[in-house]
Amino acid sequence: MRKIIHIDMDAFYAAVEQRDNPELRGKPIAVGYGEARGVVATASYEARKYGVHSAMPSLTAKNKCPGLIFVPPRFEVYHEVSMQIREIFLEYTDLVEPLSLDEAFLDVTVNHKNNPSASLIAKEIRQKIFETTGLTASAGVSVNKFLAKIASEYKKPNGFFVIPPDKAEKFVEDLAIEQFFGVGKVTAQKMHDHRIFSGLDLKQRTETELVHLFGKAGHDFYLYARGIDNREVKPNRIVKSVSNETTFLQDKNNRILLTVELYHLAKEVFERIEAENFHGKTITIKIKYADFKIITRSKTLPKKITAFHQFWHIAREMMKQIDLSAQPVRLIGFGISNAEDEPLKKYQQLELKLF
Repeated sequence: MRKIIHIDMDAFYAAVEQRDNPELRGKPIAVGYGEARGVVATASYEARKYGVHSAMPSLTAKNKCPGLIFVPPRFEVYHEVSMQIREIFLEYTDLVEPLSLDEAFLDVTVNHKNNPSASLIAKEIRQKIFETTGLTASAGVSVNKFLAKIASEYKKPNGFFVIPPDKAEKFVEDLAIEQFFGVGKVTAQKMHDHRIFSGLDLKQRTETELVHLFGKAGHDFYLYARGIDNREVKPNRIVKSVSNETTFLQDKNNRILLTVELYHLAKEVFERIEAENFHGKTITIKIKYADFKIITRSKTLPKKITAFHQFWHIAREMMKQIDLSAQPVRLIGFGISNAEDEPLKKYQQLELKLF
């Protein structure tokens, strides 16, 4: 039986802005751009009281909260704070699976502290995060990723909740279907159309029926309804030395949020290629949409990339050209390739795909 912790920072980007600017504390703020076609990346809890939320158009947010303060995103700061938090996680276990800048799964079944209590570890981590960054985090603890994720959401913000194995199945039965992984507005409405409103309703359906209704996700829904999730916590490593990717638990169509995630991936890739002395000329962005369609966009520069600012400016411009209007995104990836110098031939000879 695994011991899984899910840590989720509270209104992460907004909280960082309020931490760094005392004048914003206690006020409704939104990270994003307030112009006509802007969107909210995230909102402080003061703004959420008015119904402001991520991916909301800026004009709608302003109408809901006339006193809303827009703060432009600071990608590098969010990445730096995320790395501080990641270092805290690694004090306890190497099995850390980041889902984005502000959340991660940890498997502490066996841990560096030899602490048998996942609950105590989660409490220690939350305290260390606060002492190190001045930010609060919510934590969920249970026997698998599905339950730990639900637990972390249960008492946000600054919350802590445990779902013990003997209460898991009953707990899931009482959940609204919107609280399940992979159930967004469209899927929730489809479930409602088939009279599925709760975990208990979902549990009454056969696996065959769910697969017929929801495709591959139907297999997961069948298991989740019984509190079962066999996925392991897998550290998010740079793939084949020069690339990295992140799969989101919930699909995203907010360009600011996706750009922040792209920045995070690009920084990790750059740190690795610096350590490996691997410098290429081709930048590749990979996108997997909610319908599993995959696209890649690549650009080759005249010279090898040796400084982060060289390719981040180009990558950000490439991201602006990717269509997000038709389908939300479930995965984003970033990579560097095309190294041609003699000392790097060993990488070319492997003939590895970028992703």
